[in-house]
Amino acid sequence: MITLSVVVPVRDGERFIADALTSLSRNARPGFEFIVVDDGSVDATGDIIDDFADDLPGLTVLRNPAAVGLADARNAGLSAATGRYVTFMDGDDWLAPGYLERLVAAIDGLGCDFVRTDHVQVEGRKRVVHRAPQARRGAVLDPRAAILPAGVRTMVDYPYAWAGVYRRSLGDLLHFPGSLHTAEDRPWIWRLHREAATFAVVSLAGVFYRRLVPGSLTQVGDERQLHFFDAFELVFKDLEPEFRPKAVRNFCALLAHHLHLGDRFTPGLRVRFEERGAHMVRTLPPELVAESAARMSAEREAALRALVPDLPPSPHVRVRRDREETS
Repeated sequence: MITLSVVVPVRDGERFIADALTSLSRNARPGFEFIVVDDGSVDATGDIIDDFADDLPGLTVLRNPAAVGLADARNAGLSAATGRYVTFMDGDDWLAPGYLERLVAAIDGLGCDFVRTDHVQVEGRKRVVHRAPQARRGAVLDPRAAILPAGVRTMVDYPYAWAGVYRRSLGDLLHFPGSLHTAEDRPWIWRLHREAATFAVVSLAGVFYRRLVPGSLTQVGDERQLHFFDAFELVFKDLEPEFRPKAVRNFCALLAHHLHLGDRFTPGLRVRFEERGAHMVRTLPPELVAESAARMSAEREAALRALVPDLPPSPHVRVRRDREETS
């Protein structure tokens, strides 16, 4: 019987996939399966994966002839998974030895629908532990209660699917919106917290997450960045009124972050991004947008107000919390 399925989507990852698979081999245990989805790679990724056929017990390789994107690559892995639990890892990250065994022990011991963890952010030789926003650890909690309050960073601001483990019986709640090629984790985490029954957070930081990798979507300024708006349209769809202030704040903070990085766009794409941003802001309650702007740095508030000049004045009480929801 398979206890844990690990889904690893990768595309053109020849620089790092060997590190990722080596770390999985150091986590291999009876009852663990590793499903690597080669999403249309045109470099040596496929050959490197094949080299691990004898070194990684439980390895299954799925190959997409043409790239379908991270969301659908993860979904393909989910469809092939047979474990009681499932987790994710990106092809340019790696895991600490023994991490997966501790992850399974955590969700087994707590008995909840899903467990979230901390992670280690890697930039070159620099290592920084990033903690999940929930302060209460090792206790079974209500996922809906972890969405609020609106004014502080909460679990929906920590969308990383690979920072956790999930009961596969959650079914469709674990599937990603396949229409999205970026920001797919935003509607995913919101739906998970709105519809699952129980969750917990544990102080376990065994995922090493590489930042600023050339070619990653966080670094690329092509048309896929417009999917940011599609992602938040899914977040806002059928959203309960109690959560709307949080979702507006979440969206505005991330929009300001993207505007701040606008130099990565071509001039034409930047115009389209700003036009769509302005349109979407105007569909939101103006008082909530103004309150969100008041909590940004002066620079980012100015960028948002330049986008929507008719935004109401900010509230008199100002709270500056720059980068709160963009990490």
